[in-house]
Amino acid sequence: MRLALYEPDIPQNAGAMMRLAACLGVGMDVIEPCGFVLDDRRLKRAGMDYLDALDLARHASWRRFRDAAAGRRVVLLTTRAALPYTRFRFAADDVLLVGRESAGVPEEVHEAVEARVVVPMRAGLRSLNVALAAAMVLGEAIRQTGPLPDSLPDPLPPEAP
Repeated sequence: MRLALYEPDIPQNAGAMMRLAACLGVGMDVIEPCGFVLDDRRLKRAGMDYLDALDLARHASWRRFRDAAAGRRVVLLTTRAALPYTRFRFAADDVLLVGRESAGVPEEVHEAVEARVVVPMRAGLRSLNVALAAAMVLGEAIRQTGPLPDSLPDPLPPEAP
Protein backbone atom coordinates (compact mmCIF):
# COMPACT_ATOMS: atom_id res chain seq x y z
CA MET A 1 0.00 0.00 0.00
CA ARG A 2 1.19 3.53 -0.78
CA LEU A 3 -0.15 7.03 -0.21
CA ALA A 4 0.37 9.53 -3.04
CA LEU A 5 0.10 13.33 -2.79
CA TYR A 6 -0.72 15.18 -6.00
CA GLU A 7 1.07 18.54 -6.07
CA PRO A 8 0.52 19.30 -2.37
CA ASP A 9 0.07 22.97 -1.42
CA ILE A 10 0.42 23.02 2.36
CA PRO A 11 3.61 21.73 3.98
CA GLN A 12 1.96 21.03 7.33
CA ASN A 13 -0.57 18.69 5.67
CA ALA A 14 2.15 16.96 3.66
CA GLY A 15 4.21 16.56 6.83
CA ALA A 16 1.26 15.11 8.71
CA MET A 17 0.64 12.59 5.92
CA MET A 18 4.35 11.72 5.84
CA ARG A 19 4.21 11.05 9.56
CA LEU A 20 1.06 8.96 9.08
CA ALA A 21 2.68 6.88 6.34
CA ALA A 22 5.86 6.36 8.35
CA CYS A 23 3.96 5.27 11.46
CA LEU A 24 1.76 2.83 9.54
CA GLY A 25 4.59 1.44 7.41
CA VAL A 26 3.11 2.71 4.17
CA GLY A 27 5.22 4.09 1.33
CA MET A 28 4.59 7.61 0.04
CA ASP A 29 4.78 9.23 -3.37
CA VAL A 30 4.92 12.99 -3.85
CA ILE A 31 3.91 14.17 -7.30
CA GLU A 32 5.55 17.51 -8.01
CA PRO A 33 5.54 20.41 -8.36
CA CYS A 34 4.69 21.19 -4.75
CA GLY A 35 3.39 24.53 -3.56
CA PHE A 36 6.36 24.74 -1.18
CA VAL A 37 9.99 23.68 -1.00
CA LEU A 38 9.90 19.99 -0.05
CA ASP A 39 12.56 20.43 2.63
CA ASP A 40 10.68 23.39 4.10
CA ARG A 41 11.17 23.75 7.88
CA ARG A 42 7.39 23.53 8.47
CA LEU A 43 7.35 20.21 6.66
CA LYS A 44 10.17 18.91 8.83
CA ARG A 45 8.38 20.21 11.92
CA ALA A 46 5.14 18.44 10.98
CA GLY A 47 6.95 15.22 10.07
CA MET A 48 9.24 15.53 13.08
CA ASP A 49 11.76 12.73 13.35
CA TYR A 50 9.50 10.31 11.47
CA LEU A 51 10.77 11.30 8.03
CA ASP A 52 13.83 9.06 8.34
CA ALA A 53 11.48 6.06 8.68
CA LEU A 54 9.50 6.99 5.54
CA ASP A 55 9.76 5.19 2.20
CA LEU A 56 9.43 8.35 0.09
CA ALA A 57 9.52 8.61 -3.70
CA ARG A 58 9.35 11.94 -5.51
CA HIS A 59 8.02 12.20 -9.06
CA ALA A 60 8.60 15.22 -11.31
CA SER A 61 5.14 14.93 -12.92
CA TRP A 62 1.89 12.98 -13.07
CA ARG A 63 3.20 11.09 -16.10
CA ARG A 64 6.35 10.01 -14.27
CA PHE A 65 4.28 8.91 -11.29
CA ARG A 66 2.00 6.82 -13.55
CA ASP A 67 5.05 5.17 -15.10
CA ALA A 68 6.38 4.31 -11.63
CA ALA A 69 2.98 3.03 -10.45
CA ALA A 70 2.39 0.86 -13.53
CA GLY A 71 0.60 -2.34 -12.58
CA ARG A 72 -0.84 -0.90 -9.37
CA ARG A 73 -4.38 0.35 -8.92
CA VAL A 74 -4.60 4.07 -8.13
CA VAL A 75 -7.58 4.96 -5.91
CA LEU A 76 -8.46 8.67 -5.81
CA LEU A 77 -9.99 10.22 -2.70
CA THR A 78 -12.37 12.84 -4.07
CA THR A 79 -15.53 14.69 -3.14
CA ARG A 80 -16.72 13.96 -6.69
CA ALA A 81 -16.95 10.19 -6.14
CA ALA A 82 -20.20 8.36 -5.52
CA LEU A 83 -18.77 5.32 -3.71
CA PRO A 84 -18.07 5.70 0.03
CA TYR A 85 -14.62 4.41 0.99
CA THR A 86 -16.24 2.10 3.56
CA ARG A 87 -17.96 0.18 0.72
CA PHE A 88 -14.83 -0.16 -1.43
CA ARG A 89 -12.72 -3.34 -1.46
CA PHE A 90 -9.08 -2.28 -1.15
CA ALA A 91 -6.11 -4.37 -2.29
CA ALA A 92 -2.77 -4.56 -0.47
CA ASP A 93 -0.89 -2.98 -3.37
CA ASP A 94 -3.28 -0.05 -3.97
CA VAL A 95 -1.97 3.50 -4.18
CA LEU A 96 -4.29 5.96 -2.41
CA LEU A 97 -4.11 9.35 -4.13
CA VAL A 98 -5.07 12.68 -2.57
CA GLY A 99 -5.27 15.94 -4.48
CA ARG A 100 -4.08 19.46 -3.86
CA GLU A 101 -5.72 21.22 -0.95
CA SER A 102 -6.60 24.20 -3.14
CA ALA A 103 -7.85 22.46 -6.27
CA GLY A 104 -8.00 18.66 -5.99
CA VAL A 105 -6.76 17.00 -9.17
CA PRO A 106 -7.33 17.94 -12.80
CA GLU A 107 -9.86 16.11 -14.98
CA GLU A 108 -7.11 14.11 -16.72
CA VAL A 109 -6.19 12.56 -13.35
CA HIS A 110 -9.84 11.77 -12.55
CA GLU A 111 -10.10 9.99 -15.89
CA ALA A 112 -6.80 8.10 -15.50
CA VAL A 113 -7.30 6.53 -12.06
CA GLU A 114 -8.76 3.06 -11.67
CA ALA A 115 -11.16 3.93 -8.82
CA ARG A 116 -12.62 6.90 -6.92
CA VAL A 117 -13.91 6.95 -3.34
CA VAL A 118 -15.44 9.60 -1.11
CA VAL A 119 -15.55 10.17 2.64
CA PRO A 120 -19.28 10.62 3.38
CA MET A 121 -20.08 13.88 5.16
CA ARG A 122 -23.03 15.94 6.28
CA ALA A 123 -24.79 17.81 3.50
CA GLY A 124 -23.78 21.42 2.99
CA LEU A 125 -20.18 21.00 4.11
CA ARG A 126 -17.41 21.17 1.51
CA SER A 127 -14.66 18.78 2.54
CA LEU A 128 -12.41 17.44 5.26
CA ASN A 129 -8.77 18.37 5.66
CA VAL A 130 -6.85 16.24 3.17
CA ALA A 131 -4.63 14.73 5.89
CA LEU A 132 -7.68 13.68 7.93
CA ALA A 133 -9.35 12.14 4.89
CA ALA A 134 -6.13 10.30 4.02
CA ALA A 135 -5.89 8.93 7.57
CA MET A 136 -9.49 7.70 7.54
CA VAL A 137 -9.25 5.98 4.18
CA LEU A 138 -5.76 4.58 4.77
CA GLY A 139 -6.92 3.16 8.10
CA GLU A 140 -9.81 1.37 6.41
CA ALA A 141 -7.59 0.12 3.59
CA ILE A 142 -5.10 -1.34 6.06
CA ARG A 143 -7.93 -2.80 8.17
CA GLN A 144 -9.19 -4.63 5.10
CA THR A 145 -5.84 -5.79 3.79
CA GLY A 146 -3.77 -6.03 7.01
CA PRO A 147 -1.61 -6.31 8.79
CA LEU A 148 -1.30 -3.32 11.03
CA PRO A 149 2.22 -2.59 12.23
CA ASP A 150 3.28 -5.27 14.72
CA SER A 151 4.50 -2.85 17.37
CA LEU A 152 1.04 -2.27 18.82
CA PRO A 153 0.78 -2.80 22.57
CA ASP A 154 -1.27 -5.61 24.02
CA PRO A 155 -4.91 -4.65 24.45
CA LEU A 156 -5.90 -3.20 27.79
CA PRO A 157 -7.39 -5.71 30.22
CA PRO A 158 -11.15 -5.39 30.72
CA GLU A 159 -12.20 -3.00 33.44
CA ALA A 160 -13.05 -4.54 36.78
CA PRO A 161 -16.77 -4.53 37.63
